[in-house]
Amino acid sequence: MTVKELCEKMALSTVTLPDGDREIHGAYCCDLLSWVMGRAKADDVWITIMSNANIVAVASLADTACILLAEGVELDDNVRSIAEAKGVNVVRSEKPIFELASELSSLLK
Repeated sequence: MTVKELCEKMALSTVTLPDGDREIHGAYCCDLLSWVMGRAKADDVWITIMSNANIVAVASLADTACILLAEGVELDDNVRSIAEAKGVNVVRSEKPIFELASELSSLLK
């Protein structure tokens, strides 16, 4: 499944989508950036409530397919610009992390 398809299936809002055709192979839920750097896998959807500029750097380093902002979190314009410049897909939802992870898990089976 691609990030674009994920957005359609889960009714996610796009924040930045420079590579909507990026394939998704798994998911990781965490808000501790150092853990994400060491444990998220390439092509994962990273579900978080973090919204500072460091999430873009971590997503790039971990090579995640996208950042999924949960619980209505929004990016400010500066972070959005950084994500666009770095080619990082960012999508969002009003749903809680657990609900998003459960829904995503059923889609990836």
